[in-house]
Amino acid sequence: MNISWKYARGCHRGLGPPPPSTYHSSKRPADSFRRIRHNTCRNSKRRYESEITSSRIRSALHATDIPLPRMGDVSMEGVDVRTLLDHHWAAADANDFVSEHEIYLEDAILEYPQSQERIRGRVKIQASREAQPNRKRFSVRRIVGREDIWVSEFILTYDGRPTYSISIMEFRSGKVAKETQYFGDPFEPGLSRARWVERMD
Repeated sequence: MNISWKYARGCHRGLGPPPPSTYHSSKRPADSFRRIRHNTCRNSKRRYESEITSSRIRSALHATDIPLPRMGDVSMEGVDVRTLLDHHWAAADANDFVSEHEIYLEDAILEYPQSQERIRGRVKIQASREAQPNRKRFSVRRIVGREDIWVSEFILTYDGRPTYSISIMEFRSGKVAKETQYFGDPFEPGLSRARWVERMD
């Protein structure tokens, strides 16, 4: 007993012939053919649906000109956040206060938990920094983040004295809605753990 190619083509919906075992046999029981027929159709349907889904995704992306994400992209809502942060810290290091604060929303909030201070509004944040008499330098060690939360680790130097600092920025609509900063002074290595420690460059 053979299963016709007409039936196989109907099951596979044009995806190619079924396995030879489905239509080359001579003495297989009827229930065996029923199981083969069921499994062949089920597997073919899965492959068919998978190809249709992939095709629809590719068509939608092409129609709307949406770029495919690439490994290493760090964008949010079409904004390259990493570029914004690089520009922000470079402007801060150069004491370019106008460019430094372009990254903030008008109603942005800046908080210093260690001193229990909060400043509301981009204008006031900029004014508070302009009022500081110290000469500041910023050296960024690393920037990590995803979506709307980004953390910058940097060394802030006031008049030659370094302070190890953390900035946590929360983004909304491509700009900073809230920033929280922490500061820590350097300290001498602890003698009790000296045998397990290696010095950082």
